[in-house]
Amino acid sequence: MADDLFQYSLDRDFDEFAPLAARMRPRNLDEFVGQEHLTGPSGALRALIEGDQVTSLILWGPAGTGKTSLANVIARATKSYFAELSATGASVADVRRVISEAKERLASTGRSTILFVDEIHRFNKSQQDVLLPAVENRWVTLVGATTENPHFEVNSPLLSRSLLFRLERLEPERVAEIVSRALADPERGAASASMGLEPDALQHIVDTSGGDARSALNALEVCVAAASLAGAEQITLAMAEGALQRRQVRYDKKGDMHYHVISAFIKSMRGSDPDAALYWLARMLDAGEDSRFIARRMIIFSSEDVGNADPMALVVATSAFQALEFVGLPEASLNLAQAVIYLATAPKSNASTIALGRANKDAESTGTVAPPTHLRDSAKDYKYPHNFPGAWVEQQYRPEEVNGVYYEPTDRGAEQQIAARLRTFK
Repeated sequence: MADDLFQYSLDRDFDEFAPLAARMRPRNLDEFVGQEHLTGPSGALRALIEGDQVTSLILWGPAGTGKTSLANVIARATKSYFAELSATGASVADVRRVISEAKERLASTGRSTILFVDEIHRFNKSQQDVLLPAVENRWVTLVGATTENPHFEVNSPLLSRSLLFRLERLEPERVAEIVSRALADPERGAASASMGLEPDALQHIVDTSGGDARSALNALEVCVAAASLAGAEQITLAMAEGALQRRQVRYDKKGDMHYHVISAFIKSMRGSDPDAALYWLARMLDAGEDSRFIARRMIIFSSEDVGNADPMALVVATSAFQALEFVGLPEASLNLAQAVIYLATAPKSNASTIALGRANKDAESTGTVAPPTHLRDSAKDYKYPHNFPGAWVEQQYRPEEVNGVYYEPTDRGAEQQIAARLRTFK
């Protein structure tokens, strides 16, 4: 059988003409940086790899977080034959060929096969269906990698037979560690250029990478080349900005400015100023702020400051978060902008926030009081509202010790109708 291209590449230390990101790909778990929840001392994936007990699994996470690198580590650690298919170019015939070879290999030598499918979300249903019996019968052990949510992009039967491992965007300090290693590595890295890297330039590379190690290493390679052509021995911030065609944004995501800007963003939406809210959104995205952090704050805002004045606000904010997960930046900035405008221009109400605070106060002081007897499980004297006109009947729903009014709808937006409806119940 012909060796797979990926398998063949493992027989060599590295290709000196390959991009820096490919040359620096980790060869074992000790060289792997990040994803400690999976590869740390107590990580489940580490245990599977070190024990050569890898079962069918899907690696899901943003670009440059280590999915292909983990496949490379598995390939080097396993005694199984390791084959690779890229979903961007493989046909159904290619899938069938690899499966057929795996079955023949297993029957003739007893050696199992691990099949790595990069960008598995690009496989259509027919291609994924071909994989299913091979995974189910263990002719191959599938290792799939995807940047898309596998619950939507991978067939349910195939997903149910695979472990799902979520990779997170790399922390800035982890990206900095990867860049520093590449610059100092004399064998595979850029050490032969004898190039220094100023701290501000390193920070700029880290900030522009957005938690993507591949992007950071590509940026470093460009910076090294530019500095070498200029005859410089040190990569400065100005060189990094010029090489990457992006100026450094003065925004410390761990300092006070991080909190000041997100505060201004929230207060602009609360103040119904869409232009100001969009400005602060653009500032954060340009500074490399975690886009999921922004989207989470918008979801909170939709209930905290809009609430039932416009119940669709929560739907819009949640949809923006999902769009961000599906599409990714930079395109998803359009989805975030649309949601920001919606939230900023929506009628405002903090009635739900106030109501929850009042309920919490009573819950803390009466937390041991039992529900009324007619509300308890299998109660016979419970009045079923649907059996009464208007699906409403007067009934005590809280303990007698608790009788305060929590929710007081405003006269803004949809809460006008909610208030009118509540008045009919009195």
